[in-house]
Amino acid sequence: MRGIILVIMLIVFVSKVSAQTLDDLRINGDYEDRPLHLVLLDLELNYRLEFKFEKDDLRDFRITHSFRRAHLNEVLDILLSGTGFNYKVATGRTISLFRQTAENMVMASQSTVAPTRQKFTASGVIKDAGTGERLPFANVSVYRTSIGNVTNADGYFTLFEVPDDTSVLEVNYLGYQLTYFRLQPDMDMSDLSIEISESGVELQTIVVQANREEQMIKASSGVSTVGLAPQAMSTLPSYGEKDVFRSLQLLPGISGTNESSSGLYVRGGTPDQNLILLDGFTVYHVDHLFGFFSAFNSNAIKDIQLHKGGFEAQYGGRLSSVVDMTGKDGNTEQFNMGAGLSLLSYNGYIEAPFAGGKGSFIVTARRSFQSKFYSSLFDAFTGISESNEQPQRNGPGGGRIPGFGQQEFQPNSYFYDLNTKLTYRFGRKDILSISFYNGEDKLDNSRITNNSFFRGGFGGGNPDFNFNSDNIDLSNWGNVGASLKWSRKWNDFLYSKLTTSYSNYFSTRDRRNQTTVTRNDTTTTRNIGNYENNDLRDFTIKFDNELKLSPTQQIDFGIQSTYNIIEYIYTQNDSTTIIDRDNQGTTSSIYVQDRLSIAERYILKGGLRASHFSVTNGIFLEPRASFSYLIDDKWKAKAAFGKYNQFVSRIVREDIQQGSRDFWVLADDSQIPIGSAIHYIGGVSYENQDWLFDVEAYHKTLDGLSEYSTRITPQGFRPGVGGGGLNYEEFFYNGDGFAQGIEFLVQRKSGNLTGWIGYTLGQVKYNFPDFGDQPFYANQDQTHEVKLVGNYKTGRWNFSGTFIYATGRPYTAPTGYYEIELIDGSSESFFEVSSKNGLRLPDYHRLDLSATY
Repeated sequence: MRGIILVIMLIVFVSKVSAQTLDDLRINGDYEDRPLHLVLLDLELNYRLEFKFEKDDLRDFRITHSFRRAHLNEVLDILLSGTGFNYKVATGRTISLFRQTAENMVMASQSTVAPTRQKFTASGVIKDAGTGERLPFANVSVYRTSIGNVTNADGYFTLFEVPDDTSVLEVNYLGYQLTYFRLQPDMDMSDLSIEISESGVELQTIVVQANREEQMIKASSGVSTVGLAPQAMSTLPSYGEKDVFRSLQLLPGISGTNESSSGLYVRGGTPDQNLILLDGFTVYHVDHLFGFFSAFNSNAIKDIQLHKGGFEAQYGGRLSSVVDMTGKDGNTEQFNMGAGLSLLSYNGYIEAPFAGGKGSFIVTARRSFQSKFYSSLFDAFTGISESNEQPQRNGPGGGRIPGFGQQEFQPNSYFYDLNTKLTYRFGRKDILSISFYNGEDKLDNSRITNNSFFRGGFGGGNPDFNFNSDNIDLSNWGNVGASLKWSRKWNDFLYSKLTTSYSNYFSTRDRRNQTTVTRNDTTTTRNIGNYENNDLRDFTIKFDNELKLSPTQQIDFGIQSTYNIIEYIYTQNDSTTIIDRDNQGTTSSIYVQDRLSIAERYILKGGLRASHFSVTNGIFLEPRASFSYLIDDKWKAKAAFGKYNQFVSRIVREDIQQGSRDFWVLADDSQIPIGSAIHYIGGVSYENQDWLFDVEAYHKTLDGLSEYSTRITPQGFRPGVGGGGLNYEEFFYNGDGFAQGIEFLVQRKSGNLTGWIGYTLGQVKYNFPDFGDQPFYANQDQTHEVKLVGNYKTGRWNFSGTFIYATGRPYTAPTGYYEIELIDGSSESFFEVSSKNGLRLPDYHRLDLSATY
């Protein structure tokens, strides 16, 4: 009887399950790091469902979630969020999974109401969905039209002639998901706020295309312009530090072989020829730990725009390139903090909103500690390790020499950097921000040596001879910067930004030795060595404006004034002053630029920058122009031209004995000429959803180059030698040159395997008449450079690698040594060297690999 009852109950239960509709299903389950396809299999077995999908498509997705009496559609929405897949109930209990495309996502988000307005202007701001950060230089366009624009530095955008108020806006920003935003008639079209996310989630009227992998670089619509996503740099191999400038060095056209400098050698230029901006103030020094790391904490950087050449009229004062960095504003949604520890440093950050979300602040800090890895790097760069007492030896008369070679020496080195930023928004139109940066390196290799000599044997009384050597070896360098920025969006057509900034670069190198010799009762003291100090102060005010005249035309205009005070002193032996310069001057500039789009295929930019330099009382005109032609929706031809001047330069001091050093000086148009360059650029690119192919050729003429060297030249000594002794100011040499080359970039932008291959063929030659009649290869010349960057993602694992190969750089070798006695009885040493950069270093190659989970 019991068996019959059980059978009847089972039949009834099965009948109820069969008759149950999908809407009535209530799902329970706990899943901890389970593969998605196994979760779906579990649902099939427990709830008599059938899922149709390709197993390999879902293998890499893992689920951690708990469900309690959840509806089936709620469960599927959670399981498929961020996968790029959607679902559809086919028949009965069969559910088909399919990959989302831009087309079906947009169609699925179609408005249910009729449009009420046509051909209107829409404006607003693009924000990060998680933090509320405004995102600069994001591409915003009306879906499937040529109507589009790029957000400015504060994340504002304006679109003209939007078809109707149910149109779909497409937002594309580096490092974020491609996002579609459906307009609704009841929205305020003059104050749109679109939030985009780094992860594939749905946000109200926003649809996210989640099947794209995060990109680290993106070629801009402009000529020779590249965007970099700091948040994506963690996937690259590194020594435990996400490095902004080391990542830029992986791009074609930027040398990646100089391991002792984070400075950028862009298209044959030198690091001082780059304009480095952080929140509007200029950063003059970009190195930590002898150049092994850049001085910028990636946790403080929101966006990076690199202009490799042909840059626009709003930028001036440099010959080679521009790196324009925007710092993070801080989280406007909630308090957030974090900390990290690497092989070299510890770092942390704090960010939070205030005043009800109208304001926010962020503080990031980083400091090195002397781990074994740090010490090994330090020793590799300095060749110095900790020294202690050496074995005792016997004196000339057989007596012991207690403490011979005994040294008190423990090298000490560290670096740190600090970033702070406070932002406050006065209503919808005004933003005020204060930004501060301080980065510094300190190195102390000082030591004391004591030696004593006896005439007699052991215990012979007081020493007859005592030798003390106090070696000072101190180095300290860094940069302090601050800016105060006010910006206002007056209306849909006019945006203004006023920036005042201060920057101070400082570098001190003290390498002196004081030797004291006591023989019997007589003491003799001698000082030898050198002291070097370089201090640069920059006070700048700048007023920028963007005026949109029509959907196809925009005028940019502004003014700028920079006041520089630069001091440099270099002395030897406490008595000989080699160089002592103290200069100041003001550079005042005005610029205007017109951007014009013609027939939706041609983009023309023409501008002029005019500068007045107070030191020479001269006016310098700098015309700029660029051109882009959209051959079709994938192919583009481009070209650019520009003239540039530089009034503040970093001079290389060729020093065969102590290694080349450099220092900042202000041009005077006599010993230090004003640098100038003309850029010619042309190229073509092809881009689709998955691939980018880009090639650009460039040629730069260079004039007003300077170098300082005490070498013997083919013409002999410069004036000032003999009669009145050496005039060291005469050892500034001037010349000109050129840089030319061609760059290739092939980038895979989507899929599990992403990355790029870059190749540069280049040549840089200088002509300094005092170094010979023939042009010579510049220090940074490299004929060939190949770079491979790859990142493979599978599940929670990320495998990445970089490989660099380059031909060797040129160098100058010493071939002889001279010592000349001057009329005052002192002597001066000189090296005779080979022809300038007549030899080449061996080829360079480096492979870096990493795996993260």
